[in-house]
Amino acid sequence: MTSSAAESGPDASAPPLPPQTLAFIGLGAMGWAMCGHLLRAGHALRVYARDAAKRERAARAGMVVCDSPAEAAQGAAFVFSNVTSTADVEQVLIGPQGAMQGARPGAVCIDHSTIAPAGARRIGSVLAERGIGFLDAPVSGGEKGAIEASLSIMVGGDAPTYARALPLLRLLGRTITHVGPVGSGQVAKLCNQIVQVINIEGIAEAMRFAQAEGADLQRVLAAISAGMAGSRMLDLMGPKMATRDFAAGIQARLHAKDFGLAAAAARDSGLHLPALQVVRQQLEQLMALGLGQDDTSSLLRVLERGGATD
Repeated sequence: MTSSAAESGPDASAPPLPPQTLAFIGLGAMGWAMCGHLLRAGHALRVYARDAAKRERAARAGMVVCDSPAEAAQGAAFVFSNVTSTADVEQVLIGPQGAMQGARPGAVCIDHSTIAPAGARRIGSVLAERGIGFLDAPVSGGEKGAIEASLSIMVGGDAPTYARALPLLRLLGRTITHVGPVGSGQVAKLCNQIVQVINIEGIAEAMRFAQAEGADLQRVLAAISAGMAGSRMLDLMGPKMATRDFAAGIQARLHAKDFGLAAAAARDSGLHLPALQVVRQQLEQLMALGLGQDDTSSLLRVLERGGATD
């Protein structure tokens, strides 16, 4: 971690910014919650979304609804985006109708999507040629964290741009960490996903083993959560599996997408990460079963249906 890579939260010293014009691209569940925090802080929002219902909701909330990312970026000091894939981010930021076509030099694009680190670096380079700053700032905490403004935000970009954006990021998250140059936020996010989902698979395998041995799952959880196996993920996913509550906290399809990104990045770096590959296979089987809209605790159901782990 470099000297500029400080961790900052709500008590950080950066003062709040005066009201200004911001753009936001992508009004899904998380993007919508983020927009609400920015709007309540007094900022004017210019937004773009493809979905007509989301556009209408934004207009009712007092946001200026635009017909393209380029139009949304006009006059905006900061352009936020939260979409799905690397290709989506490229389209909305550097494509023919992308934000860079309307943004003024000196503006900053902040992308909260989870995408390939190499893609983030490429986008940052293109924006830099236009005099536009870029931060890759993926988040952890899900929809609940977005609603509560308690997200963990992992930021890649240069230190001056990070310092400019920090007062706005503080409106969205509880822990904001400057990891390093552009692309570093995505690296940290994929590390987060590797640890998180391999842990979920381990919990699923433990619950499947307990099932097969005829043990009471709730009692097993009580026994192991107090020991070295205890973790926040066990506290969250263990009870969901034991009670068969597979309603999505975070949809499994998103973890499957992120694991595909991590696997591709590892392959490009010549890395052999066996646990990542095994869990990716399990996620792919989960998707093949049509369970991608359900919670990732559904990895238990893959095991119950005979999903192999080797």
